[in-house]
Amino acid sequence: MIIDEDLGLSGSSTDKCSGFARLPSEVALAHVGIVLGLEVSRLARNNADWYRLLELCGVTDTLIGDNDGVYHPALFNDRLLLGLKGTMSEAELHIIRARLDGGIRNKAARGELRRGLPVGLVWGEQDGEVLFHPDEAVTGAIRTVFERFAEFGSARRVGLWFRSEGLSFPLQTMPAGMPGPIRWVTPTYHALHQILTNPVYAGAYTYGKTRYERYVDEQGVVKKRTRHLPLDQWSVLIRDHHPGFIDWATFEANQARLDSNTRPRPHQAGGAVREGSALLQGLATCGHCGRRLMVHYRGRNSAPGYHCAGKDIVDGRGQYCLNVGGMVIEQAVANAFLEAVTPAAVEATMLSVQQLQANHDAALSQWRLEVERTR
Repeated sequence: MIIDEDLGLSGSSTDKCSGFARLPSEVALAHVGIVLGLEVSRLARNNADWYRLLELCGVTDTLIGDNDGVYHPALFNDRLLLGLKGTMSEAELHIIRARLDGGIRNKAARGELRRGLPVGLVWGEQDGEVLFHPDEAVTGAIRTVFERFAEFGSARRVGLWFRSEGLSFPLQTMPAGMPGPIRWVTPTYHALHQILTNPVYAGAYTYGKTRYERYVDEQGVVKKRTRHLPLDQWSVLIRDHHPGFIDWATFEANQARLDSNTRPRPHQAGGAVREGSALLQGLATCGHCGRRLMVHYRGRNSAPGYHCAGKDIVDGRGQYCLNVGGMVIEQAVANAFLEAVTPAAVEATMLSVQQLQANHDAALSQWRLEVERTR
């Protein structure tokens, strides 16, 4: 019987090695007289699996033969020699992996390890050289993302702006680790969020942002998972490694802004403005207990109201700590706000006009690049 379905598979684990998994079962049933191989210690590069096979061969009087000789695992000397071969095979695998990882880490520490770059950046001819993409439409779309995020402060708002202007976004796949052709698609929130959180766009070279961990699932199978590490635990972080779309200070400010946009925990400020017409959503707090006021709407087109369920949470009485309409409160807040900003009203108007013009110019520039690319 020839077992060859494990060719090309790693012997470090027998989870996916169906050939080796079938071998111990046949040996245990005493269907095998001798196991032959060019180098039998490479059947399983894991000592636990190798010794299990030796134990079964010793019980069923099954011989093991390779190009060095024939062994009987039931004999102490042969079993000792086979065990030593298995240990050396496992050590060899560890040494090879350590040498490869060491070479990769040394090259990454110099910023010269070439890995997949995000869309908008390409590798140059020099060691570790990173350049902007030669297509101006691609770099213009990436710059527009950062410019609009600086204005809106929300990745979701940036995506809505792209959709409202009818602009497409470059997408580059990485088949087999090599950059593929660029496709222009409708931007998604995930794609925009990846651009805003990728330090490569800030001119930094990074390596070791993730870590592989082994765990046992509910079925008792050993699996691997990827865990993202915080910035202070990255293996390599070289700032100002190459020209970026933004600087590092802007990148850190963007991360802080994105973190604050998440839904805040109780008794904490922050959070991005969400759906609804309430002016004070996420801002107003209860004057009795200090909890954040929640917004409610009685109908589809009705005015908003604010309530606090503090009594329901604390005492379980099912009574609102506060329940008021929003019209009077919002009008008072709006009057106080306008009174405070009246001296800067002209400047605010000019700034608003400039922002509208900048949005128009940015969309027009992208459309001109779209037309040029189509031609």
